[in-house]
This record gives sequence, structure tokens and C-alpha cells, in this order.
Amino acid sequence: MTTIKPITRAVAAACISMAAANALAQQAVADPDGPIAEVVVTATRGAKAVDKIPGAISVISQQELASQYLIADDPSQALATYIPGYAPSRQKMSSTGESLRGRQPLILLDGIPQSNPLRAGMREGYFADSFLIERIEVINGASAVQGMGATGGIINYITKTPRANGTTHGINVRASTQFRSDNLDWKTGYSISHKSDAFDFLGYAAVQRRGMSYDGSGRRLGIDTVQGDTLDTRGDDVFIKVGKTFGDQRLQLTVNRFNLEGEGDYMNEPGVVAQGVPTSSVPGTPVGEPTRNKVRSASLDYRHNNLAGGAFSTQLFSHDFEALYGATRVATFQDTRIAPNGTLWDQSQILADKLGARVTYVRPDTLVTGLEATVGVDVLRDQTEQRLALTDRTWVPLLKFNSTAPFAQLEYEFGPVTVRGGVRHEIAELEVDTYTTLAAYGSRLVQGGSAEFSKSVKNIGAIWRFAPQWSAFAASSEGFGLPDAGLVLRGVTLPNQSVSNLISLQPIVTRNNEIGLNWRGEKGQASISRYDSRSKLGSVIRINSAGVGLVERVPTTVKGWEVSGEWRPTRALTAFGSYAETDGKTAASQGAPMDLSLGARSQGPDKAVVGANWKFMPSSSLRLQATHLFDRDINIGRVVGTSKLEEHFKGYTLVDAAATFGTRHGKIGVSIENLLDKLYVGYYSQSAAATDAGNTYAGRGRTLAVNYSRNF
Repeated sequence: MTTIKPITRAVAAACISMAAANALAQQAVADPDGPIAEVVVTATRGAKAVDKIPGAISVISQQELASQYLIADDPSQALATYIPGYAPSRQKMSSTGESLRGRQPLILLDGIPQSNPLRAGMREGYFADSFLIERIEVINGASAVQGMGATGGIINYITKTPRANGTTHGINVRASTQFRSDNLDWKTGYSISHKSDAFDFLGYAAVQRRGMSYDGSGRRLGIDTVQGDTLDTRGDDVFIKVGKTFGDQRLQLTVNRFNLEGEGDYMNEPGVVAQGVPTSSVPGTPVGEPTRNKVRSASLDYRHNNLAGGAFSTQLFSHDFEALYGATRVATFQDTRIAPNGTLWDQSQILADKLGARVTYVRPDTLVTGLEATVGVDVLRDQTEQRLALTDRTWVPLLKFNSTAPFAQLEYEFGPVTVRGGVRHEIAELEVDTYTTLAAYGSRLVQGGSAEFSKSVKNIGAIWRFAPQWSAFAASSEGFGLPDAGLVLRGVTLPNQSVSNLISLQPIVTRNNEIGLNWRGEKGQASISRYDSRSKLGSVIRINSAGVGLVERVPTTVKGWEVSGEWRPTRALTAFGSYAETDGKTAASQGAPMDLSLGARSQGPDKAVVGANWKFMPSSSLRLQATHLFDRDINIGRVVGTSKLEEHFKGYTLVDAAATFGTRHGKIGVSIENLLDKLYVGYYSQSAAATDAGNTYAGRGRTLAVNYSRNF
């Protein structure tokens, strides 16, 4: 791993030059026509104003989320709308291809990891009801501040907390339709909120049913009965948050129980690739149990805001995750000892259980005025396995991962300049017991063993608020992850192998170098950033001619531009827009030229979003937005082994509209998704699955949604 000395010198030189402008900039910041109210994020391990963090930070507010969830109750679609570098939503339970800046983000719920990097089944997108989310904090680019898996950044979903004294009850009802007999979606939820000197409490329960959907031509959408779909599903969520504040201290318990499961009423009907006919669905009962997600999260949080002159916080958490995939009789599952070849159906199931603790202490004015120190330690125990549910066979043995990670960070603020840097040291071990591979791999006995690593990752950066409403930053940050160990272990075909020889736990260390410019004023805000993300020993999944995914340890580089802005010409009218350009490259093998573009599994296309909000009455508003995905044609004629890497994507533009009306009887929302009824095939289906007749999925056509909510 190379050092970060060049950017260290650059930041130091910038700070020296900025110090000379100190007095002028301090006066500028104090100008009454200065920036709009500051935005504070917590995903950095301590509450911090955005304009004091050197990096590209995004916060999706509750109001923005409410508008987007009215259009489509889809977490990844909200991210794709508001986060420039986030890839398009699959509109499925599976999130394969939904990357952030060409890499995988670490997904958190109130700081609890929801991602499962040891066996990445790409089912982490659905873990809580959208009503619970107060805001989403996104740290773009590699980060190690929250632990393993954030090579693309951190996405932290923050749940609601009681704000007003007293007891409030609330109901929320949402329904959407395309006026077909089998496509009604509905959700209803009840909440109770209480806040007093004694304690505060938030409880929520909801049930949801989703029907089928139709594309712009009126053809029923294809249902993914294997990887998982949101079509023809039922779900429910029960959430409890109870806390007590006593002086400078607070104790809080949070529990979330989420389920999403298929109804099993439809079967996948392959399309006709040569004629451009996408996959569809027909009534019928698929073999086996319907696909499902079950997520159980809990945390106990304690905070002391005045402990030895600093703020101390600790979190104990647990996370139990189960993903069941649909039945299939692929060659990998066949075993003539159980059934004749080609007749055996089975279902994959991923089980992941996490227990962990996070301890953080932040002390301002450490040793000298203006120097803030943040220290802490994270402990994680992650046990993940993949089984075949119908025959109770082991596909991926139980992976026992344990890590301890102390960290320290210093931040120094002098006038308009904030400089911060830190290091996190990860000590990790993976243990695997002896196991036997599936018959398709030769029923090989693999001796158990362990692998371990110890790695330090660093970050350094500075932000300069150089004029009224203006700031610039430069930063270099590192994040780390592991290759998909489960994907490697399940595919052993050679005899006399051992875990210690098969797995190299050499982590995927990704460095993100970035510079940016921000403006925040009374009439709006704007930002532009340029990033360069590199990993010398990356991880790329390539699909061979047999349809099997293989992990390749090759270097990867992702470069890109991101621009976003908001303009408020009047108090009632707001226009917004963003543009992201992403260019990911990799190599065919170690030492080969970096001349292969990353495919749709790893990165999204270039993207532009524009829109406007009009508050035509004090409690009523109208929103209109458009998203354009640009064409992408890559790796023409390129083949690595038996993996064909050529991909083509024809871009499209989608327009959505939403309106909310406040009445004395509650709030009413009305939206139309895909307002122009555009007929399109999704980005991933066009690119990565273009030749698979059973996986070329069209997107939703024009859809009407109505929402009603009331507090009493």
C-alpha cells in the first residue's frame, strides 16, 4: 500500500497559505448574509456540521424522503434520486448493481451494520419501513470510520425520535395502482410518540401488500422468483425506541423487526431477447418457498455529554439477518445421490448474525484551544453461512469473523480552516471449520483453518471557508473490505485443500482522493467535486459461460465528477439538479493494462437529475422531477477466460410528479411515477443481463399513488 505523503504535503501547504487569510475569512463568515442554517451529520462518529467536514457529504432530509417515498416506496430509488453517484434502482428485492461511485457502500441503520460483506447476497436494501426514516446521511467515497465494507462510502439511515412534549398518535395509509386487477399496492401504519421529563417513546407497526406492476406498454413486469422481488409480496415492521435523558446523560433502547416475503402467486415468463421482448410473469405457483428477507436489529445506546470535558458514547448492537432465495434446479445444486441429474430443486439461504460494540470519546480543546480529539474502539463478531434450504446442505460453511479496531482522530480548527486526520487499526481473524463442498464441485473435503490480518487505514483532509458562503476542501481517505470469502469457499473443486491456503484475507484497501468546492447561501447551495478512487488489490466478480460468479483479485480505479445544486428564487419555489460522471477501470489480471471498463455489476451510468418544488400554499406543495441515464457501451469484443465483458445500454429519461395538501383533517399526498408512461428496460437488465431471457426486466409504467397521514 502506498503512503499518502503527497496529499499530506499538499494539505499542509494549503493550510499555511490559508492562515494568512484568517482575519478576512472570519469577518466573511460572520456576515449576516452568510450561509443557510448548518446541517449536522452523525455518521462521522460525532455530531459535526457539514461545512466543517472535508469531503463530499449528503443529507437527505425528512421532507425530501417523504416526497420521494410518495412517488415510489423504494429505498434505493430515493438514493438514486438524491445521491449523484448512486446507481439506478433495480426495483427488485435484490440490489445487485446498486453501487455508490462504482463501489459497495456500508449500509447502517442508526449505526448498526446492515451489510453482509462475508457473503454478499445483495439483499441489504430492505431492512426497515420507510416511514421510520427521519433522514439519510451519506458519506461519499472510501471511509473506515464505521468499519469494514465502506469502500464506496457510508449510508446511514437515521430513525425518527420524539421531538415535541406530550403524547401523539399517528396513522399513515398509502396505496398505488396502475388500474389493473392484480397490481394494487397498499400499506398502513400506526405510530405512537411520547416525550416527557420521565422518558420518551416511539412505537410503530405497519403491514404492507404489493401487487404486480406493468410497463409502459401495458405488459406485466417480470418477477424475479430466484434472486427476490418486491412484486407480489407482503411485509410488516414493528419498531420500538425508548429513551431517558437525565442531565448530561441519555440511555436509549431501539428494536426493529422487519419482514418482507413473496406471496408465491406468479411465475417468471422469459422474454424473447432477439425480438427485444422483456421478461414477463404469468399466474402460477413457483417450486419451493417464496423468497424473503427477515431482519432483526437491536441496540442499547448510552451517551454522556460532559464526561471529563468531552462527550462519551457507546453502543451495543445485534443484527440477525436471513435471506431466502427462490428454488432453482441449476447444475450447481444437482446431486445424483439425492435425485436424478437435472431434477433436483433447491433454495439458497444466507444467515448472518452480528454482535458488536462501538465506543467513542470526543474531547474539544485537547491540550490546546481548537484541537479536538476523537478516540474509540469497535468490536465485531460476525457469523455468516449459506445453506441449501430444501435439502439442508452446506454451500458456504459457517464463517466466524472477529475484529477489534481502535481508532484515533485529531481535528484542529483555526478561524475558517478545519484540518482533520486519523488512523484506524483493524485486527481481524476468520475461522472456518472443516466442510465438504457440493457434489457439483466434486464433494471435496476441505480442511478447516483460519486466516487473519492486521491493517491500518488513514485519512487526512482540510476544508477552508475562504469567503462568505464559500468553502473548498481537499481530502484523502481509505476504506477497507474483504473479498467475498463465501463465494471462494463454496466453489472449491481441487482435492486436498485447506481453508488457510484458499483464503487470502488481504483486505481490499481503497483510497479516495478528492477535491471540492461548495457554496451555501440564502438563495440556495451548490457543490462540485472531483474524486479518484483506487485499490491495488480490488475484487471483481465475473460471470463465466456456465453462469457462475468468480472472484478476481485485480486492481480497480474509479474516477468521476459530481455536481449538485439548489436554487430558491422565491420562498415558494425551489429548483434543484445534479450530475454524476463515473468512469471505472480494471484489468484482466494482475499486471495487465487497466483497459477494461467496470460493468453494470460494479458501477452505474452517467446520470442527471433536475426538478422543482413549488409551495403554492402554506401547507401544500407540488414537485416535478426528471432523471436521465446516459448511454453506455463498453468492452466491445472483450473476453476474459469464458466471461464476455461487452455491455450496451441505451439511456432513457423518466419524469415523476407529486403533490401534498395539508388539511385540518390530515395531510394528503398524490403522485404519478413515470408520468410520461415511458417504456424502458432497466440499466442492469440491459447491460449485465442482456442475453438472459429470464432476467431482462422492464421498469414500472405510469403509476398513481395516494397517501394519507394524520397525527392526533
